[in-house]
Amino acid sequence: MREAELQEEVRQRMLVIPNMLDPSVPIGRDDSENVEVQRFGEPVVPDFEIPYHTEIMERFGGIDLDSARRVAGNGFYYLLGDIARLHEAVLAYARDFMIEKGFTYVIPPFMIHGNVVEGVMSQTDMDAMMYKIEGEDLYLIGTSEHSMIGRFIDQILPAESLPQTLTSYSPCFRKEKGAHGIEERGIYRIHQFEKQEMIVLCKPEDSMAWYEKLWRNSVELFRSLDIPVRQLECCSGDLADLKVKSCDIEAWSPRQQKYFEVCSCSNLGDAQSRRLKIRIKGEDGKNYLPHTLNNTCVAPPRMLIAFLENNLRADGSVRIPEVLRPYMGRQNCRKHNWEIMENIPGFSNVSRGYLDFHAFSPAKDSDKELFCLPLGTLERRSGEKAGILREFP
Repeated sequence: MREAELQEEVRQRMLVIPNMLDPSVPIGRDDSENVEVQRFGEPVVPDFEIPYHTEIMERFGGIDLDSARRVAGNGFYYLLGDIARLHEAVLAYARDFMIEKGFTYVIPPFMIHGNVVEGVMSQTDMDAMMYKIEGEDLYLIGTSEHSMIGRFIDQILPAESLPQTLTSYSPCFRKEKGAHGIEERGIYRIHQFEKQEMIVLCKPEDSMAWYEKLWRNSVELFRSLDIPVRQLECCSGDLADLKVKSCDIEAWSPRQQKYFEVCSCSNLGDAQSRRLKIRIKGEDGKNYLPHTLNNTCVAPPRMLIAFLENNLRADGSVRIPEVLRPYMGRQNCRKHNWEIMENIPGFSNVSRGYLDFHAFSPAKDSDKELFCLPLGTLERRSGEKAGILREFP
């Protein structure tokens, strides 16, 4: 009995010992001493004012924070219409982007047992992030990394099964203690969001090469959406206990004229494998611990802040980059230069803020006039025809 108690005490003490940092990690006190490594894309400040992201969304009738506060409190949201559709389009594009990179798509459990939480993160991080289900040994995941790495708990995998390259979708739930300040209004820091993640389980000698590939995947994806980004190397004081090396990918905010975090890429070495007892049976028959890595692919709705600010036009419309258009209903839509006709009978809330894709049907009496239902911009008052949009060369 005494021996078992001592073993548990040793285990608990070992859980608070931080991981060994990679020698390349810059030394610093906190995130203010993180180091910019390189930039991708030219940051642009337009010659017109960029509104706060919730104001842009409201112009499309795309967000309802007041109702969310009444229903769930601060840190939650309703997305509607075009903005909700854009949210799902970004996730679908990110999913397919990662599948094309050779990653296997996974939808994992959204709740996990306490021993899995203990295995994937430190106690400090656990207390600050995780929501526990009252009366049950279940926690809501803060990221799909938790249940994705937990999938291999107490397993011995054959060496030929490595690397495991996985991309997972999940809702994420976080306490987000200390979410205060003007730049954390709206949907920047919230309790619930959705995310597409990258996960790698690999041989120890391959983990740094995978770390490089993972953060570059994020850069490539954001640049394909015409969003300038930079890589920021996390210093020693900004690394969580289990991390060996980590960097943030930050997107350019033309409104703030600075970068802000949209992705976080981490190499955790064998810390999670050791805690969860994940082992690999080598070719020589001996077991060893694999390395685990994770990186954000996209995490809307925060990612939508960067998207909307960088693709907003002076007239209030939002440009949809080429790669995203198939996910916005391209098969039923065409791109045109439109003028919204004002004072249309039978409609209210005629808006000049509209996306540049519209579902349409040809007018019976003219091939130049189209009866158009702009996505989320017109609201029917009666059974009359949809608003007429006139096409210009």
